[in-house]
Amino acid sequence: MIERRIPKTNESIPAIGLGTWQVFDVDGVRAVAQARETLSAFVDGGGRLVDSSPMYGSAESVTGRLAAELGVHAKLFVATKVWTTGRQAGIRQMTDSLRKLGVERLDLMQVHNLTDVHTHLATLSEWKREGRVRYLGITHYHAGAHAELASLIEDNDIDFVQVNYSLAEPEADRRVLGVAAARGTAVIVNRPFAGGAMLRHLQGKALPDWAKEIECASWSQIALKWILGHPAVTSVIPATRSAAHAVENLNAGTGSLPGERLRRRIAEEWAAR
Repeated sequence: MIERRIPKTNESIPAIGLGTWQVFDVDGVRAVAQARETLSAFVDGGGRLVDSSPMYGSAESVTGRLAAELGVHAKLFVATKVWTTGRQAGIRQMTDSLRKLGVERLDLMQVHNLTDVHTHLATLSEWKREGRVRYLGITHYHAGAHAELASLIEDNDIDFVQVNYSLAEPEADRRVLGVAAARGTAVIVNRPFAGGAMLRHLQGKALPDWAKEIECASWSQIALKWILGHPAVTSVIPATRSAAHAVENLNAGTGSLPGERLRRRIAEEWAAR
């Protein structure tokens, strides 16, 4: 597994993580069993970064319970978010997230979609000094927020930014990724498949010959390796409740990555499809 360093500390984390939006918001026996199998396969395959949010329904609780059942808490780099307004409401929500995830200290707490961002960043700065969180960050899923993300990175000590970036949504490369690299802010990429739209569009289409150059056996691996080919990207977090898909995604974090020339070619071929 390729690992990338967190610029602020030089700690390394695997380049492929696991998102939990929708897929871990489950309560049925079969769906929970699928989530358990997926988390187990993810950790066995070298994955560590698991990302959640209180906005994701039961995802935090399911993640925490399954991590405890599997005995993998110590292996995980756990990230979640604060998604409310007001200082006290934020503190209550973050404290509740720690309980649901089954941890006393969180690896990464992020301000979800910049909700009341300055209030929560002030609290998180305090929590970081106190050792309740290791890293703090900001997130968004839409290009309309990229200018604000970049501005916040420039004006604050932000450890992580989580942003949408893919062949279908490449706008983050216009400013956010460059600012993050310049300021030493780690980048987590969400929506690597544009909410699944990319894979639906490519379903049934043959892989190009050059896929072999970067050891890709699927379109999803091409999409992930294209993202990881950008030097500012620290990790990408495809969401899945399929153990097989989790392993396939993890395999995109191994072997060769496309250089600048091949990344341009991949982007051109995607645009032409």
